[in-house]
Amino acid sequence: MKYVGEDEQATGERSTRNRVVRSILDHGPSTAADLAERLGLTQAAVRRHLDALVAEDVVEPREKRVYGARTRGRPAKVFALTDCGRDEFDQAYDQIAADALRWIAQSAGGGEPGEAAVTAFARARVAAQAERYRAEVEKAAPQERTKALAKALSQDGYAATTRSAPSSAGEQLCQHHCPVAHVAEQFPQLCEAEAEVFSSLLGTHVQRLATIAHGDGVCTTFVPQVTQAKQATQVNAGRNPA
Repeated sequence: MKYVGEDEQATGERSTRNRVVRSILDHGPSTAADLAERLGLTQAAVRRHLDALVAEDVVEPREKRVYGARTRGRPAKVFALTDCGRDEFDQAYDQIAADALRWIAQSAGGGEPGEAAVTAFARARVAAQAERYRAEVEKAAPQERTKALAKALSQDGYAATTRSAPSSAGEQLCQHHCPVAHVAEQFPQLCEAEAEVFSSLLGTHVQRLATIAHGDGVCTTFVPQVTQAKQATQVNAGRNPA
């Protein structure tokens, strides 16, 4: 990040703030208590660093999303990366990528043909990624395939994790970072194509619940439970479409 290597007397402070920001990137919006536990710091120290990061527009406080019935009292406050903070991790050339997709759409005639051309590009792009992930996913046990996909995504910079879905027969695939978030904001076909590939790899229909491109803190995809036999059939169908 930009903090590293700056000639400041407060190098130690900046280093700790880098750890705070990185922890939020890897784990998603977090409370001060979550950060303190993960980083081995006191909550008072974490709050001091968070105040500085809020002032620098690197993180922002949000109301914690609650699933199910709310408990009494004020909801916990979580801290999420701002667009400015996320920019520090995003790969360069966002503008070039957006311009290229816009050129594809215009070259195809704009309108519906242009949209279709961008969709075709998005599907081809994620299909190439999927082939790298497929071996890792397919060698995992059916109940471990979402975790295997998360591990493969993390190797490509998506900082992905899994967790049990609240009150649901399934789990959530969470991507805490998206290298193409700014481009996907203009071209949602990138997100749609990615979800299609997840479905093919995991052998079940998946549902996108949130995306960084639309302003959420984490890209979240619901993956329902699926029987081993059904999953094997659907994965093979995805690999060898009629």
